[in-house]
Amino acid sequence: MFSIRPIPCALAALFAASPVLADDLVLQRVLVEGSRLSQLGIADSANAGSVGQKELAARPAYRPGEMLEAMPGLIASQHSGEGKANQFYLRGFNLDHGTDLATWVDGMPVNQRSHAHGQGWTDVNFLIPELVGRLDYRKGPYSARDSDFASAGSAEISYANRLAKDIASITLGQDGFKRAMIAGSPELLGGTLLYALEALDNEGPWTRPDDYRKRNGMLRYSRGYANNGWSVTAMAYRGKWNATDQIPLRAVEDGTLGRFDAIDDSDGGNARRYSLSGIWRQTGQESASKVSAYVIRNQLDLYSNFTYFMNDPVNGDQFAQPDRRVTSGLDATHTLHVHRGETMASDLTVGARLQNDNIFNGLYDTRARERIRTTREDHVVETSGGVFIESATRWNEVVRTLAGVRANRYRFDVKSDLAANSGRASDTQVSPSFSLIVAPLASTEFYLNYGHGFHSNDARGTVAAIDPKTLDPLERAPGLVRSRGMELGMRTEAIPKMQTAISLYRLDFDSELTYIGDAGMTEAGDASRRTGIEFSNYWRPLKWLAVDFDAAYARARSRNGDRIPGAVEGVGQLALSVDKVGPWSGALRLRYFGPRPLIEDNSVRSQGSATLNGRIGYKVGKNLQLELEGFNLTNRRDSAIDYYYASQLAGELSPRDDIHFHPIEPRSFRLTLTKTW
Repeated sequence: MFSIRPIPCALAALFAASPVLADDLVLQRVLVEGSRLSQLGIADSANAGSVGQKELAARPAYRPGEMLEAMPGLIASQHSGEGKANQFYLRGFNLDHGTDLATWVDGMPVNQRSHAHGQGWTDVNFLIPELVGRLDYRKGPYSARDSDFASAGSAEISYANRLAKDIASITLGQDGFKRAMIAGSPELLGGTLLYALEALDNEGPWTRPDDYRKRNGMLRYSRGYANNGWSVTAMAYRGKWNATDQIPLRAVEDGTLGRFDAIDDSDGGNARRYSLSGIWRQTGQESASKVSAYVIRNQLDLYSNFTYFMNDPVNGDQFAQPDRRVTSGLDATHTLHVHRGETMASDLTVGARLQNDNIFNGLYDTRARERIRTTREDHVVETSGGVFIESATRWNEVVRTLAGVRANRYRFDVKSDLAANSGRASDTQVSPSFSLIVAPLASTEFYLNYGHGFHSNDARGTVAAIDPKTLDPLERAPGLVRSRGMELGMRTEAIPKMQTAISLYRLDFDSELTYIGDAGMTEAGDASRRTGIEFSNYWRPLKWLAVDFDAAYARARSRNGDRIPGAVEGVGQLALSVDKVGPWSGALRLRYFGPRPLIEDNSVRSQGSATLNGRIGYKVGKNLQLELEGFNLTNRRDSAIDYYYASQLAGELSPRDDIHFHPIEPRSFRLTLTKTW
């Protein structure tokens, strides 16, 4: 193992320009022996990191969204069918389906604004894990480069331009799990053609099977390298599923329902995503430029029933949330490397981001997926623009700073079926940020971070005047809600073969305002404050053994002192990875998801959960590997998610407040055969 001393920005640029590595996505990073990437001299906070392809591949993952759990402190859960966007938890937030977690894949935003089901909807089911080259993450609003949804954290997933070897795999597992994947990157016309196809079927352990059918494909042509070249990428994804949504605890305890039963067998959905994107980069000794553009078409039909027969005792409470949208955007950055003497250097970066969403969505009462009544129908055009300037300066061998400011403007245009809920609105925010990094030793850095960020609210809430169901008057929501964060952190590699980071943070929001898609209205909350501590440790005592331990605790409160329902408190993971033991490899990962308050006075709380996943791999030959993955190895009967609200089952005379939960899947195994050439 070795640690790196802080290096001047210009020297980092020269290193980035070298095309000697086979996987060009590892450029601009120095590898610690094994697979964890050192952030000394690179990261501007203790919470930022980069996880390479090798480490990501070693992690057992039940679903694609769990890849994001490589970000310490993050939990990816599910409360419905496998095709639905995951539920995310981080830094004292129940992030719902993605609010305040900005997620990007190959320069394209995944979060969907003004979505029918929830603001910031983040569906990563289109990911093909074998193509992922790197996951970069950071937390808190401390960089002017980040904008909407990034206050709790941001994650950027990069696909490789080329594969070290072509690959094909077949996976069979319990509960009707089947997956086939093939990918390759032949040379073509002076460039590289990367292709991948994936087909997945999954019934799941549910009484009414998920019947999840996923078809996925990707095609990319690239020339040059990741830091000096260009690429054009097309992606296509389609998923269709049934859903076993959360069920009331009372019905399980009295024997009316089994843990894996559903109440409304017609819940489920289907999703489609098609995209075309391009990236151009040019890097030299004195400057670096990047331009990316994209067009994304997303379609979703989602059918849910969370209250059963409370609102409509005859037809039931199922509702439909269709969403159709085309998202287009352009990002551009230009960096100048400025040298002042032998030890002082600066990177001055300016950038701009444009995005437009053309959205058609609605909310309908349904029975067995057939429409009964219309609650609302809307056409939303949401346009945003942002510019930033950021200066990263290395003053000497000990001190670095990062200072920046970002300005964003949003325009909301809503045409609703109710004239009172139609209109236009706009909002603007300027967000400054500053970081001080002190490196008294070559192996240790200290961080002080401060910054402003924001999340956008649903466009419909910015112009709505009346509740579409009751016609009661509503208070309009602001377009942008400001956050303010500050953090103290430390990162060290002073202990040989070990990387350790610890951070203390505080994050304030002016309001917890969110659009509640299930009700078709905006719900206002008080200002909030979250404080917490995070610890992460990576240790590689032997060439063939790695130990990964992360723990985090957060305290989330409304400014009036109330608890925030669903806010995550304690989380942690302990992972052991084994490699290069002859033909053998393997991993064990224990994940802890702590209890959470379910209502404001904390009188009802969820139970914590602990799951153990693992994998064993064996190289049958030079290009053939057999791998066995196991999930929930101890067969715990825990909840994947818990809520507390009122519902009414058939036969009940009135609604009842109760815990509603979605169980984690029981112990299951999957066997994969992988061929490379």
